[in-house]
Amino acid sequence: MTSDNFIDLPPLLSARGTITLPGSKSISNRILLLSALAQGTTEIRDVLLSDDTERMLDGLRTLGVAVEQLEPHVFRVQGCGGNFPVKQAELFLGNAGTAFRPLTAALALSGGDYKLSGTPRMHERPIGDLVDALRELGADIECLDNEGFPPLQIHPATLTGVGRISVRGDVSSQFLTALLMALPLLNGEVTVDVVGELISKPYIEITLAMMARFGVQVQRDGWRSFTVAAGSRYISPGVIYVEGDASSASYFLAAGAIGGGPLRIEGVGSDSIQGDVRFADALALMGAQIEMGANWMEARAPKSGRLKAVELDCNHIPDAAMTLAVVALFAEGTTTLRNIASWRVKETDRIAAMATELRKVGATVEEGEDYIRIAGCGMQDAGCRSAAKTGRSYPVSRILNPIEGIDTYDDHRMAMCFSLAAFGAEGIRINDPRCVAKTFPNYFTLLHDVVQAVPVIAIDGPSASGKGTVAQLVAARLGYHYLDSGALYRLLALAAQRDRILLTDESGLAELAERMEIRFEGNQIFLDGILAGDELRGEQCAAAASRVAALPKVRAALLNKQHAFRRAPGLVADGRDMGSVVFPDAVLKIFLTASAEARAERRYKQLMEKGIGANIAALLLDIRVRDERDTQRSASPLQQAPGASLLDTTALSIDEAVQDIEQAFQKVLARYPAKGSTN
Repeated sequence: MTSDNFIDLPPLLSARGTITLPGSKSISNRILLLSALAQGTTEIRDVLLSDDTERMLDGLRTLGVAVEQLEPHVFRVQGCGGNFPVKQAELFLGNAGTAFRPLTAALALSGGDYKLSGTPRMHERPIGDLVDALRELGADIECLDNEGFPPLQIHPATLTGVGRISVRGDVSSQFLTALLMALPLLNGEVTVDVVGELISKPYIEITLAMMARFGVQVQRDGWRSFTVAAGSRYISPGVIYVEGDASSASYFLAAGAIGGGPLRIEGVGSDSIQGDVRFADALALMGAQIEMGANWMEARAPKSGRLKAVELDCNHIPDAAMTLAVVALFAEGTTTLRNIASWRVKETDRIAAMATELRKVGATVEEGEDYIRIAGCGMQDAGCRSAAKTGRSYPVSRILNPIEGIDTYDDHRMAMCFSLAAFGAEGIRINDPRCVAKTFPNYFTLLHDVVQAVPVIAIDGPSASGKGTVAQLVAARLGYHYLDSGALYRLLALAAQRDRILLTDESGLAELAERMEIRFEGNQIFLDGILAGDELRGEQCAAAASRVAALPKVRAALLNKQHAFRRAPGLVADGRDMGSVVFPDAVLKIFLTASAEARAERRYKQLMEKGIGANIAALLLDIRVRDERDTQRSASPLQQAPGASLLDTTALSIDEAVQDIEQAFQKVLARYPAKGSTN
């Protein structure tokens, strides 16, 4: 289920296939700015289209840079040699650090009057170390609200030409990146000394590589100092390509490692300049099978079928390390990720956010200033042992309340990381999934294309069509779980009678539906721990169930309970709207029907066998009245779902109907793996 506020990912069984990555955000924004600072015209291909790159593009256009979009991912930028045509402007840069920090440095050294602002979160992200370094060069920068934080006002200044400055390296590598990219705007030689340990070193490697492509070679003394020579100038390379995003590759590599694979990612590989390709090495340490070529990577589950915990210094993969935190749920042992202090000053405090959300799914988590420790489950607890037949491990046995869901803090990486938790027993709800637009707008679409969810056979049909009996037999033969959705409404009617709630009290019934506990054990059904008796199948209860089922709030309240029955290896669900509303992604949808006369006769025989007196004429009338009411009701009217196959059982025995459905399902299974097959 999807809305503007959340997306429900069903429990996933496997992942395999091939995806092509979008362009790297880090490389896209670096190349866009360098193209503007360069002499000449640059054609940039495979540019990422996302919120962050839109902020950079908007900023450059506001500054008077000629930017032309030739194709969806191809841009032509007319460089201005560092002399922006517009000398006074206000730039709103959202929460895009890769736009805000480099533009701050470039504008501070370009001789204009500019105001730079962003989202409230951007105004909480420190920038003081970059501002101080620029002030050493003579820049005139004012922090408008809080010293050391955006928003900023940049004034024209007489630059001092100081030959040596310093910047802290242990807060954000973007400070050093911003300085290095802007220094060729000056005339003299400048050396930048790094104070403290430089974090996120691979991102500096990206910066140096991109500057070199535009003709500026930076001299370096290890990671201690960097020198930009006098007279350095950016020259357009003409045409330049953006690599696929290695950070984004981490989610699909992890999916392949958890979900079996093989899952291949094209667009980035062993020839990449991005440090996050080394995420593949971390997965290999956890036991995953990794293969790699110049422009591709592929992941499979461990040969043993089980991932193992690791203790890892993640300075070299700061963004991709977040993915490891969720992968740790599926690993045996306790995983410790160290040297991740930079998480604290990203789009959100990622250490705190990750710890909070991991605990929601039942994980044991310890967080520190620069580390996080996650106890995985492997195959240890009850929830994991229940999956032993499939050879897969689930992270937790506790069900996450789907109404609660995973909060994403307006952080794209939180949303994408936690999508992997759908490989657990219950699936996952991701709140505010639109935040992935920052770097990967079509992430959930691509994920859907390479994963296989726990399969559902949805059997709908009118009252007394035999769908319950048929569905239960199909489930038993396949070894799948079974959901009698009609029983949920009958149980609610019984509970309402027990608690003296009127069947017209929609809000009261909805609240009761959310709190009642239901359990199926073979042919037995339990309501709040008590075995339901024959009254559950009586006509009075059925009539009451039909009334409460027409209430929209009740149907919404029971929807989450129905979703919880979807567990490996599969589910057979029967009910009035299983294939249209509850499980619209069911792999097989059957609309089971029969003539009203045949249904009345079957119901009569059922009741007589149970010793319950009945009148066949009255039953026939009741079925016709109920059909009319169910097809005309406003909330989920009885109808054949799109894509459902009609199965008329008037002339069929129960066994024949079951065989027809099994044969149809086998045909589906023959096609099912093809969805994620490699080409």
